[in-house]
Amino acid sequence: MNAPEALPLKTPAAGVSRAHESARAQVAGAAPYIDDIPEVRGTLHAAPVCSPVAHGRLLGVDTSAALALPGVRGFVGAGQIPGDPVLAAFAHDEPVFARDTVQFMGQVIGLIVADDVMTARRAARLVTPRIEALPPVLTVHEAHEQRSYVLPPVHVARGDAQAALRRAKHVLEGGFEVGGQEHFYLEGQVAYVLPLEQNQWWVYSSTQHPGEVQHWVSHALGIANHAVTVECRRMGGGFGGKETQAGHLAVWAAVAANHLGRPVKLRLDRDDDFMITGKRHPFAYQYRVGFGDDGRLCGLQLQMLVNCGFSADLSGPVADRAIFHCDNAYFLEDVAVDSFRCKTNTQSHTAFRGFGGPQGVIAIERILGDIARHLGLDPLQVRLRNLYGIGERDLTHYDMRVEDNILEPLLTTLAQTSRYAERRAAIDAFNAQSPVIKKGMALTPVKFGISFTATLFNQAGALVHVYTDGSVMVNHGGTEMGQGLNTKVAQIVADELGVPCERVLCTAADTSKVPNASATAASSGTDLNGRAAQFAARHVRDNLAAFVAGLDGCGAGAVRFAHGEIHTPKTTRRFEDVVGAAYANRIQLWSDGFYRTPKIHYDKTTMKGRPFYYFAYGAACSEVAIDTLTGESRVLAVDILHDVGHSINPALDIGQIEGGFVQGMGWLTTEQLVWNAQGKLQTHAPSTYKIPTAGDLPPHWRVDLWPEANREDNVHGSKAVGEPPFMLAISVYEALRDAVARAGGQPGAMDAPATAEEVLKALGRG
Repeated sequence: MNAPEALPLKTPAAGVSRAHESARAQVAGAAPYIDDIPEVRGTLHAAPVCSPVAHGRLLGVDTSAALALPGVRGFVGAGQIPGDPVLAAFAHDEPVFARDTVQFMGQVIGLIVADDVMTARRAARLVTPRIEALPPVLTVHEAHEQRSYVLPPVHVARGDAQAALRRAKHVLEGGFEVGGQEHFYLEGQVAYVLPLEQNQWWVYSSTQHPGEVQHWVSHALGIANHAVTVECRRMGGGFGGKETQAGHLAVWAAVAANHLGRPVKLRLDRDDDFMITGKRHPFAYQYRVGFGDDGRLCGLQLQMLVNCGFSADLSGPVADRAIFHCDNAYFLEDVAVDSFRCKTNTQSHTAFRGFGGPQGVIAIERILGDIARHLGLDPLQVRLRNLYGIGERDLTHYDMRVEDNILEPLLTTLAQTSRYAERRAAIDAFNAQSPVIKKGMALTPVKFGISFTATLFNQAGALVHVYTDGSVMVNHGGTEMGQGLNTKVAQIVADELGVPCERVLCTAADTSKVPNASATAASSGTDLNGRAAQFAARHVRDNLAAFVAGLDGCGAGAVRFAHGEIHTPKTTRRFEDVVGAAYANRIQLWSDGFYRTPKIHYDKTTMKGRPFYYFAYGAACSEVAIDTLTGESRVLAVDILHDVGHSINPALDIGQIEGGFVQGMGWLTTEQLVWNAQGKLQTHAPSTYKIPTAGDLPPHWRVDLWPEANREDNVHGSKAVGEPPFMLAISVYEALRDAVARAGGQPGAMDAPATAEEVLKALGRG
């Protein structure tokens, strides 16, 4: 062995663009999802029986025609639940299967179980529920008028908004609505439940929250948590739609498997998935805002009516986060926010990327756009004048200080690199010569708080195993839904042990390995699980360092791990050689790691405190064109400057920024959910619900990363990237309103999504 040369402390794993760990397998069709798992002998298939009305008394269910179909094995409903017939959700207000009443069109009354999936689906459509129809409540305005809420209203205030409005030189008031959004994951909701010995169960679930699925299944079966193991290797997309609502399918399949004593798989087809599952919460707003001649805010009253659907689900924290983010990047001195969590006879709306944040951010961005037009000022200047600053202007309306503020330099940098002023002048010249096509432009910021607002979820665990050949296995509580979490965690562990990233394997999320894991949500997957895995790897590294230090007679602090080797002042050894020798000397080569997010705290009663560990920032400049005759719109150019701290994997982060932006663009332009007067979701298939396609991408699209590290002690100086970029797409909505205003229309008349019909309405031609 030779004396080591001077080497860097860490190997170049983190901070480098690496391919997604499953990319090759996914492209080759060799990455299995739940429906690809080989079925054990005797597996049955289930299909849901859904309510055909939005609201009514459930008098009975006629299953005779379905049960007469060859291959049908039975019907499973509320009467076959051995445990609690109500799901173990936070509010405990949603039945496993409908009982006594039905609450929305598509609510699951029970399952038909058959030998194959197509027989089950055909038979399910032969079941006839007997229902006495009742009047449904379908809009937030009806619900608010009737005081129909799933949770009590929440009111947050600072200062005296009414007095500030009385003093204001200018006052604007208005209202608008923002629609919901279908998750449209490529892999639909699916669960596969297998009975094991002695009333134990194995559940394959496409879920962002295996721990909750374990809890829900055991609760419905009336057994202990330890009797249920939930596994999820990967999802074909989640976006929040598989945070709670994947649990429904697992419970339904488990109840059927328990009743029939056979393995049961339940996979929803796309239509049923649309009709049964919840969406992003639609919001309706009313506001009064006061401001001066320079556009600076001096008072705001904001009312948010939240369409929660028929049960609470995650509506409480979603609506809370909308309150937390209704300031976005701006200091609100005197403000009063009223949030009403409305109960309607529609699907129970749930988590979706941003988790209420987008619905809060869009409110203030729209208000500032209206102020700028009212005063005849450049909207960017109005935004800059209202940004959080230092001293007295760094405190949010929920009493958290904005200590890591980079808003002003980030926005001004993007304004320069995107040539904002020059392009606005060019747009003026274009519009003057173009009678039909009108262009618009907007530059909007994002300030997004990172952490679960429910403080207890800000914890994570991980296991790291080093095998005698030097290979490394990692298991953590996070789930992989395409975002690259396992890739980043592998990079972090590789850095910690000084081995090539190829030597590290992340395995499936599994409740028997890491218990009580939080959902992979709130953009915290890498922050929490990456740090826990880093700590676990560090414990193993420290064991190896102490062992090698004893061999070479040096301090453990002198031992360095890099490039697949372990270095001391005396020798250099291969990592795998040290591992083999350590095993022979009975040194522990595996460890657990645990992480809890520091500094966070807040009072749920007053909604005051520090709910977030840090903020992620970003800004986008979008240019659009509208056809004033048809209402058609196009996004022509997008420039993004986004803050991910020191990126662990720049390629993955840029992919998340691009994907989040396009998904946000779809929410605000084409993805329209329409319920008819009977409460039926009319847009329940790709033929009627329009997500963005490759043809909707802007011809000019530039994404740059802000170079500064996270000022808080986060893993490798990184910042979360899953949700914050979604809100960058609000720049598209504001650019469309800018184009409408330049065409002589009324941008205040345009709700979101800004479909062609909405654009024409705002132009006075609808």
